[in-house]
Amino acid sequence: MEPEKEKTGRTPKKGRKRRRVPNKLVGASEVMRDRSDLEERQQPEAKKARLSTILFTENREITHDQLCELLKYAVLGKSSVPKPSWCQLFHQNHLNNVVVFILQGMSQLHFYRFYLEFGSLRKTFRHKFCLSPPSSDFLADIIGLQKKQIIGDLPKGMEGSLPSSSSEVSIILQNDPIVQKYGSKKVSLTRCLLTKEEMKMYHFPLQGFPDCENFVPTKCCGPITDNSPLFGLDCEMCLTSKGRELTRISLVAEGGFCVMDELVKPDNKIVDYLTSFSGITKKILNPVTTKLKDVQRQLKTLLPPNAVLVGHSLDLDLRALKMIHPYVIDTSLLYVREQGRRFKLKFLARVILGKDIQCPDRFGHDATEDARTTLELARYFLKYGPKKIAELNLEALASHQELEAAGLGPRNTAEVVQQLNTSVIECLDSMGQKLLFLTQEADATELSSSKNCQTIKCLSNKEVLEQARVEIPLFTFSIVQFSFEPFPPTLNEEMSKRLKIKWMEMSTVYAGPFSKNCNLRALKRLFKSFGSVRSATLILESHQVQRPVTELTLDCDTLVNELEQDSENRGTIYLSGVSETFKERLLQQSSLFLGLKAVILPKDLKNGKQKKYCFLRFKTFGSAQRALGILTGKNWKLKGRHALTPRHLHSWLRGSPESRPPGLRVIPPPSEQEALQLLKVDHPKIASWRWGRKIGKLYHSLSSGTLCLILLPGTDSTHGSLSGLGLMGIKDEEESNTPNECL
Repeated sequence: MEPEKEKTGRTPKKGRKRRRVPNKLVGASEVMRDRSDLEERQQPEAKKARLSTILFTENREITHDQLCELLKYAVLGKSSVPKPSWCQLFHQNHLNNVVVFILQGMSQLHFYRFYLEFGSLRKTFRHKFCLSPPSSDFLADIIGLQKKQIIGDLPKGMEGSLPSSSSEVSIILQNDPIVQKYGSKKVSLTRCLLTKEEMKMYHFPLQGFPDCENFVPTKCCGPITDNSPLFGLDCEMCLTSKGRELTRISLVAEGGFCVMDELVKPDNKIVDYLTSFSGITKKILNPVTTKLKDVQRQLKTLLPPNAVLVGHSLDLDLRALKMIHPYVIDTSLLYVREQGRRFKLKFLARVILGKDIQCPDRFGHDATEDARTTLELARYFLKYGPKKIAELNLEALASHQELEAAGLGPRNTAEVVQQLNTSVIECLDSMGQKLLFLTQEADATELSSSKNCQTIKCLSNKEVLEQARVEIPLFTFSIVQFSFEPFPPTLNEEMSKRLKIKWMEMSTVYAGPFSKNCNLRALKRLFKSFGSVRSATLILESHQVQRPVTELTLDCDTLVNELEQDSENRGTIYLSGVSETFKERLLQQSSLFLGLKAVILPKDLKNGKQKKYCFLRFKTFGSAQRALGILTGKNWKLKGRHALTPRHLHSWLRGSPESRPPGLRVIPPPSEQEALQLLKVDHPKIASWRWGRKIGKLYHSLSSGTLCLILLPGTDSTHGSLSGLGLMGIKDEEESNTPNECL
């Protein structure tokens, strides 16, 4: 197995000044990436708190529990609570303040309806995310006053307690990455196999790949069924003058019987035996005469035509063997973790199987033991199914074990449960701090009565803002709540339909005239070369069709310009016509694309295949412009432009109508026309502009290192729910130290 670096922590400092979060983040910043992703290039300058360039692994709604995770982590850091599961906050110890602005009564719908009016906040905050519709007390939810986490069935010594309500269990399970990938029901063996696309993504050796020309196939090509035999495989390597080479291989059949355990002498000079991991020494390897080709020959003989190999980071083992095998189960990918990270084999063995492997008092890893463990993990997954595993809450347990190993975590499960149930107020209280809560008198909640909360009740939004300017600098953590009169539910429904039609119309191309013999399939294929086509309709008329000009489309050009300037789009380009090998080619010629920070390769939600388009994010607009010129040139032959659609819009637009009759004029309903004519101070249209600017100015006046969240909670009523929206940023966030990322 490849050596794994353990992270160490530092003891939190005490007595920090009030305005500074009093703790240190454990370890260095971590970035989710594939192994062939762009190399990290961090500068030695002073570190600053920052959020990941790619904030989320998926475009899904963020729950209030997940938002609470982030807020608690922002206060205490890794030394006391688990890292947030949905985003990455680096150098938390450099945060000075946390400020949360809540625009009560507003939702995603308001943001899209008054997109131009929200310009100040859009251009200030680079990170945006969708929020679940609020429950009865949004504020209590995000602070964690009424929350419980699940610690499921654990091995001996780590028993936990389940949540009291089935709804809590349901929410936690549906957000678990294992359930999201496999569903909650038991899965078949064939469902656990990596697809060819996944093998490409995770760099397994495959026939036809340029770096696998001398690799030997196992000759396994028989039909795979749920009864196909499983074989656990693990290899140990040393470091030679030519890189890592095989020194030991273990192959274990079902039932735990070891069918092959061989020491192997590398072909090249050994530079480092990696004894602490492999257990191999010069003395052990000296008398060995077995070579790599001998092992390859044995494997080809031992493995039946329908054999399935099981391993942990199995791509490394197959590359060490220089062999190609089509049917694999990788337990580091089977037990899916948040944000593309992987659980260690030792951790899974302890939590899932209740056994200790790779113990520190042993001399290196036991390859046979590791191979047997991967086999048992695969069998456990098949026997009990994803739901059983999700109930263990592996992410929380991994964080608990990391803290315990560093001597910073709780000593028993009861403490773990208590720690995960801790509210933001309790986190602050443990550091000798109070939470500042600014709100209108009529909107005071349970939070107002907390002894650890400094509540200031105001008569109006204007007074809330005035108090915020004075009080926020004095507190580590502040919540500022503005209240606005929401639209009536019936009006919300009318506006939502109308807005989705508007976004659809902006994405529609009218072309013609075409003859009656026109091939719709060929026409659709032509337009697909520019990007993904949702639908195409052929209208057989004698005159040329033109885009209808309606009240909905009058400001389209202005809106397009605003979309280009959205903070999430600046420096980002959209490319269509990309192939599956695009990323590899891009990496090989990365010197042409200076300032490249992230490669976003969307996948089809149904089949998991890579789509024919991608997004590239650069540090500056100029770098993006230069790259666009190269990529749309003769050598690359791609089509593209500066990005227009922020990622947070995608899930909202999925529900838009497929089509509507061309030329149909959509007139605003009388109720909306009347409402927009009132133009009251706190009417949403005016409020979006006035308060967006005021909050933006207040944010810019805050000290460097302030984490700021703008939350539009959404609404939940018998007439229907509206999802919320969040905007987030860190004042003076360090852009130059952002590592390259790939999703």
